[in-house]
Amino acid sequence: MFKRLVTAALLSGMAATAPPAAAMGCAPRDHIVERLKDRYLEAPTAAGLETTVETRQRLLEIWSNPDNGSYTVLLTDPTGISCIVGYGSEFRVLKAPPKGELG
Repeated sequence: MFKRLVTAALLSGMAATAPPAAAMGCAPRDHIVERLKDRYLEAPTAAGLETTVETRQRLLEIWSNPDNGSYTVLLTDPTGISCIVGYGSEFRVLKAPPKGELG
């Protein structure tokens, strides 16, 4: 009995310390996009589709501000929930190498 109580207490304590989705930078896409545009003056710079193991496609986007170099990497699932998976400064767009040459 004592072991079960201790285990239950530990598990509930662990669950309580897990960050909610909002704390991990996830929210409906339109909320995140609005903040990127209004607060950080970022605009879409690049995008592509990512296929997961479950064969669900997710949209990967890079938003950036060319004036101050800030950038944000978003991953949006088919339900419209976006998560910020990275952000930073000193972003720049690289020139594509000439055709037939790799960088």
